[in-house]
Amino acid sequence: MEIPNSPPKTQPPIHEISISKNNNLLVPILTKIHAGYFRITLSLGWQALLWKILLQPNQEHSNFSFQVPKLLYFTILTTIWAFSILILILLSILYTLKCIFCFKLIKAEFMHHVGVNYLFAPWISWLLILESAPFVTPKHVSFIILWWIFAVPVVILDVKIYGQWFTKGKKKVLTAVANPASQLSVVGNLVGSRAAAKMGWNEVSVFLFSLGMVHYLVLFVTLYQRLSGGDRLPAMLRPVFFLFFAAPSVASLAWYSISGSFDTGSKMLFFLSLFLFASLICRPALFKKAMKRFNIAWWAYSYPITMLALAATRYAQEVKGGVPHAIRLSLSALSVLVLLCLLVFTAFNPRLLLPDDDPTLVTTTTLPTNASLSTAASRAAIDGGLTV
Repeated sequence: MEIPNSPPKTQPPIHEISISKNNNLLVPILTKIHAGYFRITLSLGWQALLWKILLQPNQEHSNFSFQVPKLLYFTILTTIWAFSILILILLSILYTLKCIFCFKLIKAEFMHHVGVNYLFAPWISWLLILESAPFVTPKHVSFIILWWIFAVPVVILDVKIYGQWFTKGKKKVLTAVANPASQLSVVGNLVGSRAAAKMGWNEVSVFLFSLGMVHYLVLFVTLYQRLSGGDRLPAMLRPVFFLFFAAPSVASLAWYSISGSFDTGSKMLFFLSLFLFASLICRPALFKKAMKRFNIAWWAYSYPITMLALAATRYAQEVKGGVPHAIRLSLSALSVLVLLCLLVFTAFNPRLLLPDDDPTLVTTTTLPTNASLSTAASRAAIDGGLTV
């Protein structure tokens, strides 16, 4: 009697083998990490830029009563900048691996009404790292090349997302998907505009500035009228409300770079951001549920405050007096304090960085079927968050 030949074993693809070899560690990280983790690098990048402006020696409008030695200036700035780029490189590698091994999760993230907005965050972070670099000037050829590499994806995302608002049906219309995180697209355009102005490209800078501000006005009116947004945002993500004053803050900085002075337009945007900031901090009950347990969304508190501190710094340079100086000092100190607290909370709560109930975590069951994933890892990949 002949024994039937067993079917030949099919060898899984190379990328699935790579995942299975490290399934105990790599798979949970790749399935749970999302673009929202770049909140950390946004905070670090803006902080590096703040210290670059505060401590810059030999500038016309000094921020301190004494001149900071160049050696101390470069030491402090290089330390902050090096730490920022280290974290950014680490997150970029992890997210790139997710794009390679779990691309369907990336597609699902793009379709999520909150998650899609954080796709701007990696490019904004790299633009901030470029602007805050202590050894590269805006006129240098490397600055120009890197600006194109980091700014073009922002415009491509603009075309894709804004195009959906114009042409898609009810599911993709702005009033159905708008939320406070949508303002990250505006911030991306304005950061690119500021960097272009530093290079002397006024036409490109005005183009990006106008693109960002027009959509900011539409977003602000949509969210202000509560047509959508706040009611659909989970309580855990309420720190993202701080983006309400972040967008006008960076707009005032971008217009300052375009016009060359902190003129009336920059002041109006700064006053608007200051008013919105005061409106939010006077309502602590809004963030009560979000503060019950540490999560990655807490990092959304940091970078908007730093943006406002930067705008206040430029305002204090233009308008002399005790009140502008006090505002600048208070906001700068608050920015540093919030960042230090977040670093401490993150260091002492590493397990909470990859929670199973992250509202912005978009998962799908269509992971590689041939990969030998463990049962626990598979369950975490399927049940780790909201399904689109």
